[in-house]
Formats: sequence, structure tokens, C-alpha cells
Amino acid sequence: MKAGRVRADGAIEANELARLAAVELLEGYRTRRFTPRDVIEDVISALELTNAACNVVVTPAYEQARAAADRATVAWSSGQPQGKLTGVPVSIKDLVYVAGLPALGGAPANKDLVPNVDAAVVSALKSAGAIVTCKTTTCESGYKLTADSPVSGVTRNPWNRDRTSGGSSGGAAASIAAGCGPLAIGTDGVGSIRVPSAFCGVVGIKPTFGLVPRSPGFSPPSWASLAHTGPIARTVADAALLLEAVAIHDLRDAASLPVPARSFDATPAKLDGIRIGSSADFGYAAVAPDIRTAFRSAVETLGSLGARIVPDCVQFEPDMLERILKPIAYTEQAAAVAARGANALMASDSDYRDVVAKGASYSGIEYVEAGYRRNSLRMSFLEIFGKVDAIVTPTVAVTAFPAGALGVDEIDGVTVDRHLGWSPFSWPINLTGLPAATIPCGFDADGLPIGLQIIAPWLDEGLIVRIAAAFECARPWSRFRPRMS
Repeated sequence: MKAGRVRADGAIEANELARLAAVELLEGYRTRRFTPRDVIEDVISALELTNAACNVVVTPAYEQARAAADRATVAWSSGQPQGKLTGVPVSIKDLVYVAGLPALGGAPANKDLVPNVDAAVVSALKSAGAIVTCKTTTCESGYKLTADSPVSGVTRNPWNRDRTSGGSSGGAAASIAAGCGPLAIGTDGVGSIRVPSAFCGVVGIKPTFGLVPRSPGFSPPSWASLAHTGPIARTVADAALLLEAVAIHDLRDAASLPVPARSFDATPAKLDGIRIGSSADFGYAAVAPDIRTAFRSAVETLGSLGARIVPDCVQFEPDMLERILKPIAYTEQAAAVAARGANALMASDSDYRDVVAKGASYSGIEYVEAGYRRNSLRMSFLEIFGKVDAIVTPTVAVTAFPAGALGVDEIDGVTVDRHLGWSPFSWPINLTGLPAATIPCGFDADGLPIGLQIIAPWLDEGLIVRIAAAFECARPWSRFRPRMS
């Protein structure tokens, strides 16, 4: 796929429509430069090409998408679009229910699962006029930070197909990076929106816990107290637009927050008066040299935009993974599939069975004790946010590693946990329920994307959008795209 082209008369070449931002598509529909049916054909073509190269689609919904695009085309031609996303394509991660489409969730045990109900976020998107194009790849039950599963195989990174896309929302992030439409829905239990978005060089937002409902249908309900649903996009404005559409209250999710409808201003502006705390390693984490270099440069840019940088604002103990996260996350993962029995897990990959077995081995006391420590971690962030308005860190401690691997076990000469130790910046934010986003901030020596994580206080997604939009304007990344053939 080639870089975008605009003719001298201002018309956009038909085979570039799939690469346009959602806000550009809506403007094109309004001015009748092209139609939703034009766009959906380009998106389907791009998805087919990218899927052949990177394996990003589990279940296509192309005929339904064409029919929805025809309806949206009529609505725009009559001047009566039904919602703020009318005619805009969006993909849905395969952990999230779409009525009538299989919900495999990377699990062989779900081979016959076809829900008859939409998840709340899908209902909200359809009400806004968005067009569901496909279900995207994930690992089994979202348990790891890649999108490899026994159901769909290995998902690859469009920047280098020998490398992982990250996960578990890997199909979503890789398809957005490759230009297969502007918007995707992902989920994030220990970093599953932010990690693949960072690895693939796109924007991902994990909203405040409960801001976006997960019910009905988040199968299985793994990472029960940790999982979030949120947007993946190529631009900050698009991610904000998608978050506005899905940040709704739904009583079917006990964690859903009854807050008013949100709006986010993605207009770039100076960051004068904003105190931004920076931490390159949370005080203990091993971080690759290229990541540290890109992070320092990003922090300097934020300072040049007027932000007051408070260095080394976060200092955590190195045992958080073993003493807080694993007893909670692994226990919740085991509980999510407890009813299946051992035989149903025989087709699962061995790493997943190991996680389930470990989760089943924790006692109730260990789970509750981890909850107490989790609350202490939350209180630590409350104290930090008394001194700064937002925090920035690297999104991941490494760039994309070889496709098919669970992770890495060494960073800059330091041994780390292969499952989660190379992503020390993501899961603490799930433990606290804070909102966080990743935005592109550079490349490593091999040309692989690097992400900058922005963390804000609870329900202050607007501040994240403001900081991200300012950085995006100063360091635009949308011109950098993987070369797909």
C-alpha cells in the first residue's frame, strides 16, 4: 500500500480511502467527495491484504459491512446521518461480542460460541452509525501481551513481519497501523491496548476503569477487576472521537460508572501550567537503551511545549508483579475458565495452561492480601497526583520481539519475567484503574515503533487527550507508515 495521494483538484484517490482518519472521512461524506460505500470497499481490500501478510482478522463481516455502508451512503446523500460516526468503519476485538458473529476469543473451547447480543460498546457504535468490518485477533482469553492463539495462529507486526504485533489486541493495532480503516475496539487487562499500540506505532487509550462498559459479553470475563475496553486509532482526535462514542453507562456491568456523556478537545495547544511527572523506569525496571533515549527526547519535547517536568516522580518496589499482580490476575484468569474443566483446556497452549494452574494454586488469603497491597498502590498514585497533574513513562520496556514468542527474559543484561516483566509500565495502571494512553514517540535502531505512556488521575481522560494532541502536533507521526506490499 502506497502513501496517501491527493489530486490537484483536492479529490482523494479511491485506493487511499482506507488510510484516512475518521474525522477526514466524516468531512468527506459531508462534502460528498466520496461515500461510505467507496470507503468500505477500500477498507475490505486493505484488510484482505493485511490479513494475508500479518494475520489480523478472525471473522470477517464484509457483506454486513457493505449493506451498512449502503444505508450510510443513503443517509449522507439525504443529509440525515444517524450519528456522529455514520459510515465510519470500526473493527472489534474478538473478546467483545457482536451479535451473529463467532466470539472465539482465541479459545478452542469457544468454537461454537455465536452470541445473539451485542456488547454495550458495539450497540453504542452501531447507534452512532459506525460500520463493523470484522473481529480481530487476540490471544486466548486475553491472557498475554501478544495476539497468538490456538484458534487464529500468530499475528505479525506490519513494520516487520518477523516481529510480534503485541497483544492481546494485536489484530486491532496491526490493522490500524497498516491502514485498514481508522478505528478499532480493543481490551486491556494488563496492557493489551497499550502494548500492541506501542509496538505498532498507533494511539491506544485505556480509559478509567468502568468508564466504558464491558457487558454483555466479554468472554470469558478474565482479568475481571483489571480489564478495560477502549479505542485504538492512528490519531489522537480519532481515538478521542471513538472514546466519546463508547463511554456510556450500562447497568449490566456492575463496574460501569454513571457519569455524564464525555467530550474531549483534541485541538493542539500549549501545555503551560501543566505539571508532568516523568519516570523512565518506575525506580526499578529494566529498560532497553533505545527506549530510554526515545523517552528522554519525548520528555524534552513536552517541556518545550510549556509543561513543567518533575523528574523521577515514581518509585515502586520491584516485587509488585509477584506480590500484587499475579495473585490477582492469575486467580481471575483461572476463575474465568474454571467451569470448563481440564479436558476443555487441552487444546490451549501450554503457557495458558500454566497461568490457569498457577491461578488455581493461590489461596483466598493470598488473593485478598494482594488486594490490600493493590489499595496501597492506589494510594501511592493519589499521593503522586498531589504533586503532578499527569505522569509519563515509556509504554513498554522493549520494542517488538520475534513473532510467536511469549516475551523476552532479559533486558539490557537484566533478567525479567518472560510473561509480564518486559511491560512493567502497563499493568500497575490496570491495578489502580487509572486512565492511560500510548502515543508514538520514536523508533529503535531497527525501525520499530516506540510508545510514550501518558497517565492521568481518574476520569481525567481529557488531560491525556490534551497532552497527546500537543505532542502529536509537535512530533507528527502519521506520516510514518509501514510499507505493506
